[in-house]
Amino acid sequence: MLQLLSKIQNLELIPEAHAVFSPPFRPELAYEEIMLQKPKIAAINILLYLKDNEWHFPLIVRSENERDKHSGQIALPGGKKEPADTSLFHTASRETYEEVGVNTEDIRIVREISPVYVPPSNFYVHAFISYTRRRPQFFLQQSEASSFIEFPLKSILLFNLHPEMEVLPTTQGLKVPVLNFNGYKIWGATAMVLAEFCQLVRKLATA
Repeated sequence: MLQLLSKIQNLELIPEAHAVFSPPFRPELAYEEIMLQKPKIAAINILLYLKDNEWHFPLIVRSENERDKHSGQIALPGGKKEPADTSLFHTASRETYEEVGVNTEDIRIVREISPVYVPPSNFYVHAFISYTRRRPQFFLQQSEASSFIEFPLKSILLFNLHPEMEVLPTTQGLKVPVLNFNGYKIWGATAMVLAEFCQLVRKLATA
């Protein structure tokens, strides 16, 4: 698997994969237009680890918070870049430690993939693939994550490129593309990032 991860470093990114799970009401903005919004910068982390000899990565269920526009949604570990962060990967690994308890010293970067702009919260989110050789002991920061999901890497290959469209409690009566996984509904920026990750993994699987 580590050999495959090294190969993923050289693959051309597929930002157009985001469109599969992009909500239909989401504006399509060029980079220059996004920067005009003066977005807040954040980083998220697809952290791969072995469990029962199979690779997984964690997703979190965001804690309910009326001030959080993404309250209760499924997300990858991550958060806002802080002034003390030395890089965006530092942000991603620090937030992974804070939210799910994986030590930053155990997190190894594979590569950055395509960023996503999130209009409702005005965040420009940089996404990373990383791994840890140790199986993590997860400790959730309850103010950020109410629970977590261990997502098998092999399930990413089942990503439907023609996703179901559903009305969710926070979508104001509008249908959005949804990935259903064991009763969880993954959508929005998280699904968009995972769609590109899916395409990259599929490239490796068919190489």
